[in-house]
Amino acid sequence: MTTDNKQEIRVLSPTAILGYGFPEESFREGMRRKPDVIACDAGSTDPGPYYLGAGYSFTDRNAVKRDLSIMIPAALEAGIPVMIGTAGGSGARPHVEETVGIIEEIVKEQGLHFKMAVIQSEFEKDYIKEKIRKGDIEPLGPVPALEEKDVDESIHIVAQMGEEPYIKALEEGAQVILAGRSYDPCEFSALAISRGFDKALAIHMGKILECAAITALPGSGSDCMMGTLKKDSFVVEPLNPIRKCTALSVAAHSLYEKSNPYFLPGPGGALDLHETKFNQLSDTQVEVSGTKFVPTEQYFVKLEGVRRVGYRTMSPAATHDPVMISQIDTIVEKVRERVEDNFRNSGLKDFYLDFKIYGKKGVMHMFPETPDSSSDELLIIIEAVAPTQEEANTICGFARSTMLHYGYEGRISTAGNLAFPFSPSDCKMGAVYEFNVYHLMRIDDTCAPFPITYTNY
Repeated sequence: MTTDNKQEIRVLSPTAILGYGFPEESFREGMRRKPDVIACDAGSTDPGPYYLGAGYSFTDRNAVKRDLSIMIPAALEAGIPVMIGTAGGSGARPHVEETVGIIEEIVKEQGLHFKMAVIQSEFEKDYIKEKIRKGDIEPLGPVPALEEKDVDESIHIVAQMGEEPYIKALEEGAQVILAGRSYDPCEFSALAISRGFDKALAIHMGKILECAAITALPGSGSDCMMGTLKKDSFVVEPLNPIRKCTALSVAAHSLYEKSNPYFLPGPGGALDLHETKFNQLSDTQVEVSGTKFVPTEQYFVKLEGVRRVGYRTMSPAATHDPVMISQIDTIVEKVRERVEDNFRNSGLKDFYLDFKIYGKKGVMHMFPETPDSSSDELLIIIEAVAPTQEEANTICGFARSTMLHYGYEGRISTAGNLAFPFSPSDCKMGAVYEFNVYHLMRIDDTCAPFPITYTNY
């Protein structure tokens, strides 16, 4: 850890996720405030397991390149570092490599020169298996214990690194730091922690900045925020004059995505918000103080891994027939029975068939206690998942044609029950993944599991 006499650290967060974009005027205003670092989160598990399994980013490559082509030159001109966490959306090797490729294109096109650190967060399966044998892996929440067969089935396994690998890269003189899967606040907090600022406040400020102007009113994931960390507090403010932060909006975002509003866990410990105070400084600025960091006795990182469960085909269709709508639950069950009966002796048994009915608890169907909703028209998503794409196509196609011509009581027209917005009507979605590793892993060295490579451009 290094220390200096600087009384504050300014962190510019351009956008909630790299590739979501930002107004250039907001960014320029941020640079006029003379930040000490530009930091950006590039990913999340929010879009589900597909992207980690497939090795693709859920943000568009051109959009990511646009953001980086503005951020990196501005940082180099100002002589400050750029830190990107969870590269490519999920932070496994393919995601990191794709982002490295984007940066190298920008380097060539703009003639840039800098030192880049690339921090990997994906693990070899043998490493995870050895950790299981040593008893260093435990469930996170209501999930079963991790077994070696789960590791064998996994496509990619990553861990959320803390700020320590970022600090190491900074100490080695990296001007651009690109990291794999990271605890969301750590790319925002690393510089401040390396300079001796309060760890709890640095992480809490990072927790707010990682979503950029989503914290503001009106909220936006594609606009800039500035955080200023002092010795005993920090201040956050949006950089677009149409937005403002309020004590309520900042407090609310501090609880975002957390099961316990007062205790926010992360690598090596947790934030304790019992004594945190949110003070409205001006129409746009909020000051936060009082947050504590409670270290754990041992250092744990969160593992995320996925396995492939099959292939998906889906067909969207709609109905406006009040008679069909009144009987839709019965129709769905009869169609399901017809599909199962048709393929009972064909060897095509291992499939999943679902009907999502939007306009009738399409969002809330997984919660049976939710009151029924009704509409004068329904969107029906027919979904089939099977071991192969061909089998999924077969099941979805048969379910779709069966529902299209199903003869329910009171039906007047025999031409067809469903309206299809697209032709072809069936969408072949490809591989389907699910999380099968969602555990905590104990580590002794906070940097060793996350190897760093350096490149001078």
